[in-house]
Amino acid sequence: MTFETNLDGLLAQIDSLALVRSVGRVTRVEAGVIHISGLAESARIGDAVTVFRQDATALSGEVVQLRDDILVALPDAAPDGVSLNSRATLSPPFTIAPSEDWIGRVVDPTGLPLDGRPLLRGPVARPLQAAPPPAATRRALGARLDTGMAVMNTMLPVVKGQRVGLFAGSGVGKSSLMGHLAQHMQADVVVIALIGERGRELRHFMEDVLGPEGLARSVLVTATSDQSPLQRRRCAWTGMAIAEHFRTEGKSVLFMADSITRFAEAHREVAVAAGEAPVLRGYPPSTAHLIMSLCERAGPGAENEGDITGIFSVLVAGSDMDEPIADILRGVLDGHIVLDRNIAERGRYPAIDVLRSVSRSLPAAATEAENDMLKRARRLMGVYDRNAMMIRAGLYAQGSDPEVDQAIAIWDELDMFLARVERQGIDQSFKQLDLLLRRAKQSQPARGRGHATG
Repeated sequence: MTFETNLDGLLAQIDSLALVRSVGRVTRVEAGVIHISGLAESARIGDAVTVFRQDATALSGEVVQLRDDILVALPDAAPDGVSLNSRATLSPPFTIAPSEDWIGRVVDPTGLPLDGRPLLRGPVARPLQAAPPPAATRRALGARLDTGMAVMNTMLPVVKGQRVGLFAGSGVGKSSLMGHLAQHMQADVVVIALIGERGRELRHFMEDVLGPEGLARSVLVTATSDQSPLQRRRCAWTGMAIAEHFRTEGKSVLFMADSITRFAEAHREVAVAAGEAPVLRGYPPSTAHLIMSLCERAGPGAENEGDITGIFSVLVAGSDMDEPIADILRGVLDGHIVLDRNIAERGRYPAIDVLRSVSRSLPAAATEAENDMLKRARRLMGVYDRNAMMIRAGLYAQGSDPEVDQAIAIWDELDMFLARVERQGIDQSFKQLDLLLRRAKQSQPARGRGHATG
């Protein structure tokens, strides 16, 4: 970044300082929220609040309710030390001002650096919650992206601007898959929002999962599990706002949020504090709109802009794809990838259940010949899956069904193909799949051979 750009950012920060502020007083502290009088007439939902304790330390929060002449604020931490008549001031909602200097850095949901180095703001401030590009002016989805993985280069392609859900239980390889995509997937900039992660996971993700190569082209936004629901919810919005900044500059951005489940859980805490009833299996009615609004901000931009390719992870307990968050996301995204614990336990990585996964970029993202290959591969996988119990038990007699024979013949090689880390691009992935399918037509399975299912 040039000296002039740094100076512009510094001047913008100075301009944002307020010389005069109204002061309110705390009238009640109850059920984790703070009631403040004297500011309701100028307050708006979402405004930032600062409460000054008697020991002169400050507690930040956010306006979540307005009641006559009282505003209700949810603090960012426990309201210990806050007393009646403590002073409180209002500030506009949080904004961030990203720049090229943010690439390779780790920030919190307010844009402050977490890696021990100073970070200057850019010249243009962005709201954390913004409207998506107008639907009528958005460009169509772009070209197919090389993901560095054979299964996603062929069976589950991702194109520029596509929004994909990654559905998995805990410990099935979700973080490792996201780290691989951050390192190898085609993109100019990667923005990763780690929402509600355990504190020790941040350094592990930076050093071991993402690695120096992945971090060098990434902006990492994080709010750990011990932080307030406001910070955890804000983490996803901040990440998306950073991605929008780089999209406006014409860049191809990969945005990853881990996870939308914890984003929704944080919103539930805030919404209940604001008086909203938890009616959808414990989630408030506004949850669906919250998730859809975030996802709609990803995708292609208008003309002369770049695109945001979104990967949104969802924690699904017991592989329940009908739980509320998973159900909401499936309806708004352009595809979903399901990770299966049984596949992970038998050692195949990535543990993607291809038959339960779908990419809505197909068939447009592949040629006619490629689509024929994908249909045949899926058909053989389905045939094997339906007959897996008989095959494992030794009840299937070779020659009873030619298609089952082909499925058995191809299964081991196809399973190895789905685990390939492909360094030679999409075309090479399809060449390998084509070769594999051709061999299946000519080969026969060995008698008595055992096969694993998945």
